[in-house]
Amino acid sequence: MKYHFRTHKEKTGFWAECLELNGCITQADTQEELYKNCEEALNLFLEEPNDSKVIFPLPDNSLDAKEDIMEIQVEPEIAFAVLLRNYRLNSNMTQKQIAEMLGMKSIYSYQRLEKKSNPTLTIINKIHTTFPEIELHYLLQ
Repeated sequence: MKYHFRTHKEKTGFWAECLELNGCITQADTQEELYKNCEEALNLFLEEPNDSKVIFPLPDNSLDAKEDIMEIQVEPEIAFAVLLRNYRLNSNMTQKQIAEMLGMKSIYSYQRLEKKSNPTLTIINKIHTTFPEIELHYLLQ
């Protein structure tokens, strides 16, 4: 899952803003530092939503990397949580409903998946089988 940051050069350094996520911005003294800061800002922004009802827009695949646009990869553990939360909220389902549909013993098992997590292949397969419309290909981009 890759988001896009537009970069800006200033007299004393650089700053960048995520095109898909309003409010996700960062700055740095050099281009190299800016890229690292964009990775950190993006992952922190997605990992720490204000509440479990925040729906982050998915990346805009029509955007391409250009001279002033950088593609920044989301950590897979965070990307998985974003996809799952996005699907649940767009489907108007509760965490409890999803947990039950996946056959989980408790809601807490499901809630861990909406945080930074590293699910097993068994869990990923169960999610894909139960909800084939979840676009897991975002995790591999």
